[in-house]
Amino acid sequence: SSSSSSSSYVDHSHLYNNTYHPQAPEPNYTDLGPTTKLNLFTAINSAMQTAMKTDPTAIMFGEDVAFGGVFRCSQDLREEFGEGRVFNTPLSENGIAGMAIGYASAGGTAIGEIQFGDYIFPAFDQIVNEMAKFRFRSGNQWNCGGVTLRTPVGAVGHGALYHSQSPEAYLAHTPGIVVVMPRGPRCAKGLLLSSIRSKDPVVFLEPKILYRSAVEEVPDADYQIPLGKAEILRLGTDVTIVGWGTQLRTLQIAADLAAKEGVSCEIIDLRTLLPWDAECIIESVKKTGKLVVSHEAPLTCGFGAEVVATLQAECFFHLEAPIQRVCGYDTPFGLVFEKHYLPDEKKNLDAIRRVMEFSL
Repeated sequence: SSSSSSSSYVDHSHLYNNTYHPQAPEPNYTDLGPTTKLNLFTAINSAMQTAMKTDPTAIMFGEDVAFGGVFRCSQDLREEFGEGRVFNTPLSENGIAGMAIGYASAGGTAIGEIQFGDYIFPAFDQIVNEMAKFRFRSGNQWNCGGVTLRTPVGAVGHGALYHSQSPEAYLAHTPGIVVVMPRGPRCAKGLLLSSIRSKDPVVFLEPKILYRSAVEEVPDADYQIPLGKAEILRLGTDVTIVGWGTQLRTLQIAADLAAKEGVSCEIIDLRTLLPWDAECIIESVKKTGKLVVSHEAPLTCGFGAEVVATLQAECFFHLEAPIQRVCGYDTPFGLVFEKHYLPDEKKNLDAIRRVMEFSL
């Protein structure tokens, strides 16, 4: 059983290694010097400012970004770098993505903003058929690895049907692009700098509810966090809990509640969904024997299904309980139903209790 398990994982990793460029090591935060208290949007602003200072070819564009954008992520960048490097575009997501691909294919660094993740779908032809495949159609003679498309995603408390969606699973089905979702300001700055400087095109998903609510001490220094690597946020022995983006806050609350019942949870943030760090999750589940995967996007064909399928194959003889998925429901949700739709800490605590029943 161990040989068949390892061979399937090696094949999985082998495909990633032939698709994506290698990454720099994880930074040592204690060596990064002074910090400043930032929220998510100011950390993203700091990353773009750093990128544009260090790369004269870097430009930033999108709908309303010249005055700072609807969430203020590009605030003051036009004043600092000029209207030739930070500028507004027409209301055309397809055009924003296409322009980014064209500029990057000529050797520049393009940071495009899609104003809301719900409206990234008109750009899917450019993302799926051009951005993801540009390098491969030429045998690496040309590429558009300098593209980063940023976009806010997820529920925000009042977004309703058209400003609350989580499109990560659609994107993660597209080999050739990298899909990233940070959980807070400190990792957002490092991940965005890695994304902008990556030799692979990146779609960077920003949980909009965290723009102002998530606040952390963020290093002033220029630092990068490797793409494709998960992070263990809390060590535990009884249950492995996996999530990304906003959901990590919910999972930490659920784990705190479980701890009061004597359950030790290991919490893992994927950070990058494509390519994702299967090895980190596999090693954790081999230790705990139990897995809960949670995300805000709908259940059916959500990215959690990929995690579950892989872990079922790789850890079958280590599992002590059925894997649990705690996700959004398979339905569009209006404003009044948002609190019922979200996979909150109570739903996740119930899932933790269910897997623990098999240890009794």
